[in-house]
Amino acid sequence: MSATSWGWLVLAFPLAGTLINGFGFKRLRGNTAGWIGTAAIGLAFVAAIGTLIALQGHDPQHRQLVSSLYNYASTVGIDAKMSILVDPLSVWMILIVTGISTLIHLYSISYMEEDRGFNRYFAYLNFFVFAMLLLVLAANFLLLIAGWAFVTAASYLLISYWYRRRTATSAGLKSFVINVVGDVGLVLGTYFIFKHTGTLEMLGTFSATAHGAFGAHGDGDLTAACLLLLVGAVAKSAQIPLHTWLPDAMEGPTPVSALIHAATMVTAGVYLIARMHPLFELAPAAQDAGAAIGCATLLVAATIALTQTDIKRVIAYSTMSQIGYMIMGVSVGAYAAGMFHLMTHAFFKALLFMGAGSIIGAMAGEQSLDKMGGFRKALPFTFACFIIGGLALSGIPPFSGFFSKDEILLVTGELGGWHWALYVLGYIGAFMTAIYTFRMIFRAFFGDPVAEAQELEEGHLHHAEHPTNPATGEVEDTDVGFPGPHHAIAERSLPMKVSMSLLAVGAIGAGLIQIPEVDDVITKFLEPSFAGSALYTVRTKDGLLVFGLILGTLLGLAGIAIAYRVWVSEPGTAGRVRARFGALYELFVNKWYFDELIDAAVVRPALAAGRFARDVFEPRVVDETLVGGTSGIVRASSAAVRAIQSGFVRYYAALLVLGVAAIGFYFLLQS
Repeated sequence: MSATSWGWLVLAFPLAGTLINGFGFKRLRGNTAGWIGTAAIGLAFVAAIGTLIALQGHDPQHRQLVSSLYNYASTVGIDAKMSILVDPLSVWMILIVTGISTLIHLYSISYMEEDRGFNRYFAYLNFFVFAMLLLVLAANFLLLIAGWAFVTAASYLLISYWYRRRTATSAGLKSFVINVVGDVGLVLGTYFIFKHTGTLEMLGTFSATAHGAFGAHGDGDLTAACLLLLVGAVAKSAQIPLHTWLPDAMEGPTPVSALIHAATMVTAGVYLIARMHPLFELAPAAQDAGAAIGCATLLVAATIALTQTDIKRVIAYSTMSQIGYMIMGVSVGAYAAGMFHLMTHAFFKALLFMGAGSIIGAMAGEQSLDKMGGFRKALPFTFACFIIGGLALSGIPPFSGFFSKDEILLVTGELGGWHWALYVLGYIGAFMTAIYTFRMIFRAFFGDPVAEAQELEEGHLHHAEHPTNPATGEVEDTDVGFPGPHHAIAERSLPMKVSMSLLAVGAIGAGLIQIPEVDDVITKFLEPSFAGSALYTVRTKDGLLVFGLILGTLLGLAGIAIAYRVWVSEPGTAGRVRARFGALYELFVNKWYFDELIDAAVVRPALAAGRFARDVFEPRVVDETLVGGTSGIVRASSAAVRAIQSGFVRYYAALLVLGVAAIGFYFLLQS
């Protein structure tokens, strides 16, 4: 079977799962929908492996394959086809998306089993994966935009899955609105590109651009196009200032958080910049903007994560920070390093979210670190997975994050110039990463066991008599639209344990796939997708390589040591630090006031404009002037016409004679 045939199957299986679960959700009993959804994504993963094997059968210079089902816009002269692009970059993405998503689906079978909307959940989950796969396999901008929009819609459905929670529906709407801003950027960027290239096909666009399609005076349009594409990437990947939706997305079920943060959605922006590299390399201003935004995001997110007490939000801000590394990497031309970190991050971030879900299940839905502690003995498997994920996230060798994150910084440092600032700031971010990661681990697993941990040690699982919303403290039901009565823990669920074990293996060993300057497996595999890129050939100097690896390790270990001292050996230290740096703490704990700034600069003016339109413009201008004036003219005209319509034939005859006479007189004057 050809690589493109396998590629179509990658799309077909999740779509089939969506339709089966979507149309049969009222008839499917037990956890049947969960197994159907998991099997659909598992088969997509098998098809992705088939795509990889088939693609390797082609020569490297012929590993960009396009397959079209039909052309649905040929009548208007636009080459908008239902077509997919199978090349090393898209294959790399579908392997990650389907592989990690399969494990998240498997985890969800147990975790979500007691939720009343179980079947609907898996229909949404399959649709989300389908949308992401459509996005990465799209061979033209039209299909890319469709996949991009589907991901936005699917994220709304999943974030607001517990739709009877006001906080969940608000978070879903926030995600939808901010991502639509990014969607608009993607569409407008596509317009500028099509204006000059005359094609919507990606490979055709890249070829036309390389041959001067933008012309001598097209640099401005190309830069504008790339900046608009960057807006789409920034919104989807939760980079500042369009990042505020991501922490609120924690209102969705924990497996949804894992899916959004590890395998889908937030990685879409990284993929977009990497895919559009032929355009970005000709628009250095857009590249610099992307690198600066990524660097700023990784620092801002790390500082916020240092102060958060919601365990899921700590992990969410770490995702935002790690995506910042990836955005910075692909923006400076470290394409292989960026995509490498995307893969390793998927393993340890999904693992951390699943571990968090296990703790939350043990806490009967409570997510605050302030109310956790001492779970090390009560949840030994979850604790081990958290340690593995935390070491990988902190960049400690030989765990996967050590190899991938440092490679981004190494390539960035080699570029010199102002990129040295990115290099230094990136290592500062890595230092903070280790601190906030092990702050979370030490607070959840060390110290005196809380009541829930003690109950587990005695063989009992805590169930709240009156479940509450962890964000507001409101008492909730367990009916449809609310979380189920309880969620499983990994220690008592085989599907959860299998999923987390496989992710732990990846978090430990996935980094060994590419050791800088040793094997470069990923660099060589992805090279056909970046053929012609001057930046792709950049290699790190041996001296900088050794220095960076040692520096990254030392900073990670130092961060862990600081976290241990502050939250384990000398627990009162945190309070003293907060008192000494009160203003800085307030800045970080309030998330740099981005929500307040956006509210003041965008939300309130928009609401004021809406109220003005409703209360002033519409009644006075539209109703009174436009509608009222027009209706008055119509009424007067109607009255005049009614007066003429007397019903007497002599009047009609007189009007006819006068009309004919007027016409005759007009022609006499013209002669």
